[in-house]
Amino acid sequence: MLLILSVLMIGCFIGLLMSKKLSALTALIIIPTIFALLSGQGAEMGAMVIKGLRTVAPTGVMLIFAMLYFMSVTDAGMFDPIIKRIVSAVDGDPVKIFIGTALLGFIVALDGDGATVYMIVLAAFMPIYERVGLSRLSVACLLLQCTGLGNMFPWGGPTARAATAVHADVATLFVPMLLPLLACVVWTFVMAWLLGRRERTRIGFHRGHSATLSGLQFEEKPCVAWRFWFNWALTIALMTLLVLDVVPMAYLFMLATAIMFVVNYPQLSQQQEQIARHAPAILAVAGLIFAAAVFTGIFSETGMADSLATAIVNVIPPALGPYLAVITALISIPVTWMVSNDVFYFGMLPVLVQAAGHYGIAPIEMARAALVGQPVHILSPLVASTYLLIGMLKLDYAQAQRFTLRWSFITCLVLLLVALITGCFPFYRDA
Repeated sequence: MLLILSVLMIGCFIGLLMSKKLSALTALIIIPTIFALLSGQGAEMGAMVIKGLRTVAPTGVMLIFAMLYFMSVTDAGMFDPIIKRIVSAVDGDPVKIFIGTALLGFIVALDGDGATVYMIVLAAFMPIYERVGLSRLSVACLLLQCTGLGNMFPWGGPTARAATAVHADVATLFVPMLLPLLACVVWTFVMAWLLGRRERTRIGFHRGHSATLSGLQFEEKPCVAWRFWFNWALTIALMTLLVLDVVPMAYLFMLATAIMFVVNYPQLSQQQEQIARHAPAILAVAGLIFAAAVFTGIFSETGMADSLATAIVNVIPPALGPYLAVITALISIPVTWMVSNDVFYFGMLPVLVQAAGHYGIAPIEMARAALVGQPVHILSPLVASTYLLIGMLKLDYAQAQRFTLRWSFITCLVLLLVALITGCFPFYRDA
């Protein structure tokens, strides 16, 4: 019964989003509520949702203050020199702009946090996208590749979960995956080139004509030199502490925002003006994040997620046992889109590992195979930072999903192919 309900719930959710019958905000709240009632667990719905909210609360708070921080330091002029240098380098060429977007995205993605990537890259490049008239769907697609791959670093989450699930050392699991990851990085730059050439045709750009950005004007910010350098020092310290993970991320952004406000907007009226200016964008993202908590809370606590994971494992026939590593890699692509990383790595992976052991496939090989789906997982409605990107680019959620999914699927295939070639896990093994 729970299996049927879980499939129907996901089907309804996807269908209503893709057909634009409901917005992501309303679908994330209404659909799971209806199916919780159908499962006969209506009395426990409140507790389930509260548990889901507790799970996303730190992320939600972090995104609220992180958006306020980066939007406010951008208003203070911190990124203006970078933007001007990029403008002089790209000459309005969509190929150069998209390659620059991917390059900066991968650099920032080293901290393993998607929200940081979106805020920093878009703060630097948004005036260029708007002036040239580039496709924001293409921008979203490129940045989602950066974060999907950056999320696979040991401090990003999925790799640590996979290592924990099979009781393996994170470094031992991750190091063999470096070559497949590098191959995906190269593919992302190829993707940037392909998307850039498409944009060249669409907007009518021709090489040798570099005047596209000549009229781009930058608002002069009333920011004295010492404040400019203070903002950069504060941001570098913030990024360093994020990587070192010495302070909870939510509190770190709250503290950084407070310090930044005192230095750049010392008057109360200035601080109120900044909050009011960015409140609509922040509220839109925060609303989606907490709405997603309703979906995840009910989906997990009703038992639907576990029943779906068990059913997927049970449908694999014994004859395919020697191919379980590749099968795990392939099913990780759609399954990690449907369920959270916790459900997949702590719920499904141990069962798959146990079955694979009968064919001589090592647990650590299964764990590496389970990481293949991460470039598609970043598109999941359960990933909070994706709503931030969609909100900042002012895109339709379903449209962004449709456009990006095919590119992310190719990234997964590149990761799978190179992982097989380099021996990260076997294509076939029968003990």
